[in-house]
Amino acid sequence: MNKAFLIGNLTRDPELRTTQAGLSVCTFTVAVSRGYNRDGNDSQADFIPVVTWRTTADNCHKYLRKGSQVAVFGSIQTRTYDAQDGSKRYVTEVIANEVKFLNRTVSSANEVSDGFTPSSDMTPVEDDLPF
Repeated sequence: MNKAFLIGNLTRDPELRTTQAGLSVCTFTVAVSRGYNRDGNDSQADFIPVVTWRTTADNCHKYLRKGSQVAVFGSIQTRTYDAQDGSKRYVTEVIANEVKFLNRTVSSANEVSDGFTPSSDMTPVEDDLPF
């Protein structure tokens, strides 16, 4: 069984591309904390590449920005390619089936709501994130 579930923050704005077949593909990286170490201090973070397709890709590009908190559901995929210098490169990434937007948002009437279903009249609430 290959299932991945991540919660973290985007390290950069999502990048949207279109394949030759006309499919949208969006890539971004999610910083995921490993938790706390034995001393109770924050431990290290892992930076996980995520790939989304079609409508999910379009929505991620439209509504997510650097620092956005997301929950990603998908599977882990590994692939290889030959670099320009002739060396073989290995890539491990999460292919997302679903992305939930976890940031809190504020509407034009200053009502705070959870950002699971973003709409065009909502803007993100500023958080003091380290990204």
